[in-house]
Amino acid sequence: VQLQASGGGLVQPGGSLRLSCAASGFSLDYYVVGWFRQAPGKEREGVSCSNNIVANTYYLDSVKGRFTISRDNAKNTVYLQMNSLKPEDTAVYYCAADPRTYYSPNYYCTSADAMRYWGKGTQVTVSS
Repeated sequence: VQLQASGGGLVQPGGSLRLSCAASGFSLDYYVVGWFRQAPGKEREGVSCSNNIVANTYYLDSVKGRFTISRDNAKNTVYLQMNSLKPEDTAVYYCAADPRTYYSPNYYCTSADAMRYWGKGTQVTVSS
């Protein structure tokens, strides 16, 4: 089971990035998936989590209306589209997945260590 995140980089405030998380060794169709981030000196926080089985999605309040989580089941990949980026979005972003779909996305995103499988992070820096 592997998760590989990519797509991070340096972007100016107001800009956009799309993060990708490719899964191998299992199908994301039947997993809760999520994106988390950790800024220097801060605890990891859940940005967005999605439960495909019950069509339920969680977003951190500070990213609502700017970030969108989505899946491409054919590519076994999860995306995080990030628009209107702000300097405070600067962090290392991680993707994660868990097969226990009876838990809500809210539970996973507000319990930063609940997900079973984690990918390595990708750095997002928002700066002029």
